[in-house]
Amino acid sequence: MSQKKIAKALFAAERWFLVCLMLALGCAAQAQQDKDKDKEKDKSAPAKTALTGRYEGTAKNKADEVITVAFDLTEKEGALSGTINSSHGDFPITGGSHQGENVTIEFDAGGPGTISMRLTDDRLVGTWTAGDDGGPVEVKKVAAPPGGSKDKS
Repeated sequence: MSQKKIAKALFAAERWFLVCLMLALGCAAQAQQDKDKDKEKDKSAPAKTALTGRYEGTAKNKADEVITVAFDLTEKEGALSGTINSSHGDFPITGGSHQGENVTIEFDAGGPGTISMRLTDDRLVGTWTAGDDGGPVEVKKVAAPPGGSKDKS
């Protein structure tokens, strides 16, 4: 084989190698983008574990007073409803959402109130606000009381 033919063959092989290398890099970049999109979908996707049930625990207000609380929650398609029973009264849940680990409950305390929490195992931990009061809250999922939810009629 002449030196010219060998040089041509090497040049063609180098070109094919570069084309294959560029294709491989493009595929790797696309795979990483798809992986990142999947992670974003997981963060904003509705939660897989329903919150429906009873949760009991405590909250504290700005005066550092311990308040016993029980949430009777119903979740349907990511939306929350139910009742909050506490040592300061009973409050209807007017809305809320459950996205991934993040839980938000909106309630009526004679004015709008909000509880923002994070779900870990069977615990909800976060903070609450209503008017100019608020503080930490932590509740744990418990078995429903006999005869259904607590009702102080």
